[in-house]
Amino acid sequence: MTKRLPPLSGALALGALLTAGGCQNSILDPKGAIGAAEKSLILTSTYAMLVIVIPVIALTLWFAWRYREGSGARYEPDWGHSVRIEIFCWGIPSIIIAFLGYLTWTSTHALDPYRPLDSAKKPLVIEAVALNWKWLFIYPEQGIATINEVAFPVGTPVDFRITSDSVMNSFFIPQLGSQIYAMAGMRTQLHLIAGEAGTFPGLSANYSGRGFSDMRFNAIATSDAKFADWVAAARHSPATIDTADYSKVAAPEEKAPVQYFSAVEPNLFNEIIAKYMGKAESFHSGLKED
Repeated sequence: MTKRLPPLSGALALGALLTAGGCQNSILDPKGAIGAAEKSLILTSTYAMLVIVIPVIALTLWFAWRYREGSGARYEPDWGHSVRIEIFCWGIPSIIIAFLGYLTWTSTHALDPYRPLDSAKKPLVIEAVALNWKWLFIYPEQGIATINEVAFPVGTPVDFRITSDSVMNSFFIPQLGSQIYAMAGMRTQLHLIAGEAGTFPGLSANYSGRGFSDMRFNAIATSDAKFADWVAAARHSPATIDTADYSKVAAPEEKAPVQYFSAVEPNLFNEIIAKYMGKAESFHSGLKED
């Protein structure tokens, strides 16, 4: 006979299960140095704010009970000031705000996405292009490209250079940390590193139209040897990207499958950015004339 949990115990068990499941593949389950630092920042900030929140909630409930009708509490209509209450209400929050300000200042500089990571290994450069509704990854040093899959060795800093050949998107691998916008005619940068092997989901975190919900990719962190095998497999693909083929690759597509390209047009990433530069200059010239 199966033993049933009491209603409260069952609810708590279900809640714990859902909470644990929700942490997987998220910023609270980091797999790299940047992700771990961001998790620490989130938790430290939360704990600091709870120093205020918990006493306020507790005192609100205590005041409601202490000064309820018929409680016999003293009635002091001429009372108007208490040094102890003022210190409690203003002093402690001021200390917390100063601490959070210092924490924000130091962490924002330490976790600057443009700041290269300290490592003895040479960074791997990957150029990411947001399309409708898929991600194109170009490996300029390896001469290959992929759609909706990116791979890199564990422990090797990755220098992501990011742009968009469409509307604005946001590049995000939650377990590795930091999201950053992808914008047409602009290049943003993001430095990440994986601390362990695995396949981590990536996505666009900025709404970009009909196929946005399926604009996802896999980020594969693997050993140096397996990464070399992955590159070799991509080089055996019959598909390539040159100037003529790129328009087909960039065509809008929902739920795009993973694709590999054994060769890619040199300097394609910069050409994608450059084709919007003239439009930007024309736009700003028009504003000046107006």
